[in-house]
Amino acid sequence: MRSMFCRLAALMVMATSVWTHMSMITPCPRYNSLGVGCPALPPGQAIDYNESSPIASGGVALQPFCKYATPWPTPAARWTAGQSITVDFAEYGSEHDGGMCEWSLSYDNGKSFVVINRVLGRCFFDAQNNYVFNYTFTLPANVPGSDSAIFAWSWVNAMGNREFYMNCADVVIDGTSESFSGPQMTVLNYPGYPTVPEFMGNYSTGLEYYNNAPTITVYAKVNQTTTTSTATSMTAYPPQSSPPSTMT
Repeated sequence: MRSMFCRLAALMVMATSVWTHMSMITPCPRYNSLGVGCPALPPGQAIDYNESSPIASGGVALQPFCKYATPWPTPAARWTAGQSITVDFAEYGSEHDGGMCEWSLSYDNGKSFVVINRVLGRCFFDAQNNYVFNYTFTLPANVPGSDSAIFAWSWVNAMGNREFYMNCADVVIDGTSESFSGPQMTVLNYPGYPTVPEFMGNYSTGLEYYNNAPTITVYAKVNQTTTTSTATSMTAYPPQSSPPSTMT
């Protein structure tokens, strides 16, 4: 009886940790236990049962960007530049009253990420305050092709501990463009980066960091020097300059 009780208690703890926050499930993030259509694990890696946990909380880094450095052995998705893509999220997480979501691409193994879509303010809600668990948008027609691109979702929650979330999926992109320019992915609430307070109903909180994100240029893998003169490469704990205090 005691053994059964212990197992049930462990399952309850695991369930609490898994369903506490939000997690991308399609395309399947690295090692994600909830992911759909996931590739086989890389050798030596284990399934992540805390895939919805933040990578930083309360000023403490819990994991590096993307959570895991080793990519899937095979891609989680194959896309063509210009096509419509759908990103799905687990429907059992806490949306923390929304916040700032970005979807980005990296062509240099996670050193830099260029934004291809944003929902700023009330991510995971529509105009009628209904929950949103999937987003469909067009992959820019001029993103470069790559057999080893990283697709990232990042999120700054509106309510609760000051946290930063990030899931990454390994994807193949078919395209003919040699380069693509766009905003650099914004990182907040992570060591070395600015911290924003709880939104408290003000959904423009921290918006200036997104409006003032530097423009970067990413290149097809054969020319992989992914920065412009205004960009900085990302490492595990890199600093990011604070933008002006006024919003644009």
